[in-house]
Amino acid sequence: MKTPILQFGTSRFLQAHADLFISEAADALGGITIVQTTASGERSKRLTALASPDGFPIHIRGKKDGAVIDAVTTVRSVKRAISANSDWAETARIFADEARLVICNTADKGYDISGEGDAFPEGVPVSFPGKLTKLLLHRFERGGEALTILPAELISRNGDVLKGVILELATRWRLPQAFPDWLESQVVFSNTLVDRIVSEPLEPAGAVAEPYALWAIERKPGQVLPCTHPSIVVADDISSFAQLKLFILNLGHTFLTDGWLKSGLPRDMTVRELLAVPEHRARLVDLYDNHILPGFTRMGMGNEARAYVDATIERFENPFLNHRLTDIADNHAEKIRRRAGGFLEWTGGRSSVLEELLASVP
Repeated sequence: MKTPILQFGTSRFLQAHADLFISEAADALGGITIVQTTASGERSKRLTALASPDGFPIHIRGKKDGAVIDAVTTVRSVKRAISANSDWAETARIFADEARLVICNTADKGYDISGEGDAFPEGVPVSFPGKLTKLLLHRFERGGEALTILPAELISRNGDVLKGVILELATRWRLPQAFPDWLESQVVFSNTLVDRIVSEPLEPAGAVAEPYALWAIERKPGQVLPCTHPSIVVADDISSFAQLKLFILNLGHTFLTDGWLKSGLPRDMTVRELLAVPEHRARLVDLYDNHILPGFTRMGMGNEARAYVDATIERFENPFLNHRLTDIADNHAEKIRRRAGGFLEWTGGRSSVLEELLASVP
């Protein structure tokens, strides 16, 4: 059994995103081998369940186009699930001999290589980029067939960033120049953007997710794709998808959270509960209609922004999603600067509401 797709990460997000899309597609590249990148022993049951011939459930719950969706589907695209730390030789074999496409979604510090030394590691590298670099070197030494890497981390231009980290390790570990030359010619690091709220895990495997989903992939020569799917968009430039998400969904979250923080409302409220408060709903609608949409219109994206605003409000109203405002409030000041300040800088416009929001943070 060969699996042309190798996935690093066992997260519930990937289960309800890439794994589900590939399972649903009629033209999928093939089956998936999932590799757990951390040393957590508590996930062993999850690995067994992920690779079960019976598959694992994804529960889609929420609103779409005004209708409530509450349905369960079964994912059967995963054929194997192993641990990089305890199954390193098998991971290296699959990476070198079977993989045509690599998908990854690691933790917030997934690209951190501060724990790697200056010498090429004899054993399993500490970090995910370290593991990927050693696996890429092994593939290169075995003949070096072409490979596509699709990162799914929420990092701007994630493919370019991951490639830069790999090249930094190649320099630090004094790997032969032929290796980075091969990376440049044979390995496609694609920039991607993912967008789906996966609210909770199911045990031992599976997840609950909203109906809305997007996987935007920047088109590159020689790129291999996992499948064709309604939620996958391939485009020469995916920056517009990032702008819609950052300046409508994310900025909307931050704006609502700011109003809640300055109110006397309960501290355990969710986004959905706050939207049910007429004053706060009216503030959000005013923000979108009179401050955000005019900016997108100036940038030639008015129609796309209007549709995304409508979808975003529907997502915020998801009757099954308990998205707590306390979670969104983390790093609140930085989020205001990046989202409100970034929008004003991008559009070159003025907004009394956003300028007041910016002035409220140090």
